[in-house]
Amino acid sequence: MSHSLNEIEAHAKRAARGAGLSWGMAEEAARATRWLASHNLEGPALFSKVLAQNDGLPHEQVAPVSLDGEWHAPEGDLCPLAVGTALNDCADKLADDASVNAADVSYPLLVLPFAAWAAIHLNQPVQLRYRSVRIDTDGDGIWVDDPQDEINVSKTAKLTCQLSTDRNDTAKRPSQRGAVASEVWARLDAFAQRTYAPATEASRLLGAGAGLSDNE
Repeated sequence: MSHSLNEIEAHAKRAARGAGLSWGMAEEAARATRWLASHNLEGPALFSKVLAQNDGLPHEQVAPVSLDGEWHAPEGDLCPLAVGTALNDCADKLADDASVNAADVSYPLLVLPFAAWAAIHLNQPVQLRYRSVRIDTDGDGIWVDDPQDEINVSKTAKLTCQLSTDRNDTAKRPSQRGAVASEVWARLDAFAQRTYAPATEASRLLGAGAGLSDNE
């Protein structure tokens, strides 16, 4: 089903808040989901899976222990959203031809929008690599090399982000709408529903119009 990018971002943000993400993280996650959807990538679907996987876990458990050396979680897998926000905080490291390396990252494609924003910040293309996947971005367009169809993998043992070089071939540019399968939209909606307060007797009566009193 086709949705406007604003719809996708708003729905993803509600889902993120329903899953317990902070306001700041929810905004970043929703913006990343929108960015991927604009490039016809599986951002909404992968985002819904990350929310399910990390449901109930504290942020500290899925975020890098340290930003020195190879990033890793205290135990288990790193959340790609935590990796992405940390990458943006450390974007200037890339300017010194240093790479950012992370271990055991779930749904690594979700790191790509943050790499794109790092490219904008540095005014130079950035490359994201995991498994057999290599994606270059100048912040707006993307160049995808995915010979083994691994772009949507649920986990990678190693993820690397580093500066790239300018590409002469045509980039894939974003569109104004994104496609989201109905079952993916429903999964996000299940999280979004948690943000709605349960109906009280008073609110039900107000919604019913005259309520229990009818003086006519």
